[in-house]
Amino acid sequence: MKTLTILTGAGISAESGIATFRDANGLWEGHDVMKVATPEGFRHNPELVLEFYNQRRRQLHTVQPNEGHTTLAVMEQEFRTHIVTQNVDDLHERAGSSSVLHLHGELLKVRSTKNPNYIIEWPGDLHWGDCDPKGAQLRPHIVWFGEEVPALEQAVQLVHEADALAVIGTSLQVYPAAGLIHYARPGVPLFYIDPKPATLFDIANPLKIIPESATVGVPMLWEKLKKVL
Repeated sequence: MKTLTILTGAGISAESGIATFRDANGLWEGHDVMKVATPEGFRHNPELVLEFYNQRRRQLHTVQPNEGHTTLAVMEQEFRTHIVTQNVDDLHERAGSSSVLHLHGELLKVRSTKNPNYIIEWPGDLHWGDCDPKGAQLRPHIVWFGEEVPALEQAVQLVHEADALAVIGTSLQVYPAAGLIHYARPGVPLFYIDPKPATLFDIANPLKIIPESATVGVPMLWEKLKKVL
């Protein structure tokens, strides 16, 4: 069975009703990202940051996976499929995908501010005063700006092992995630699904752009993969 690695971004979840990370003026649903998505923002106003993610968590409970998510899950019947996502939602898992690596953390988990290895499921609201067993405040299990990406090395390995690589719903502008495509082995085909695809430079691999949304483009991807793998 051939190995397929999929890199997904905000575009695939946007079709389920989840707002993309930030708009053109640097705001995330009206908030300055530096105030709600950085360690400094959390230290300055933890209640604001916690409530911001509480709102995102509540919203997540109201949406469902779309055809892009579900088609990727079904593709596991034909390919050894690994998903590396920049998204913090659980829509890939709910759609049935069994191998999902979250580069930027998971919205439905929290971790200790003192012990980064203490990570637990947390589907509801998180408040100031919610602590780990040793009394340390809990925080969203999210990789904020300025923090390391612990899953990056594993993501590089998944890209390197792939017989085909697909990028779905991302502008490929946020690093280090955007650099992952350069770890594909020579000759491995690269598919890029986005209604407004970015211009890719220094791509040595065979590139096929599918200028469609995920719900339209992922079924098209499946048909194309059947011919090349």
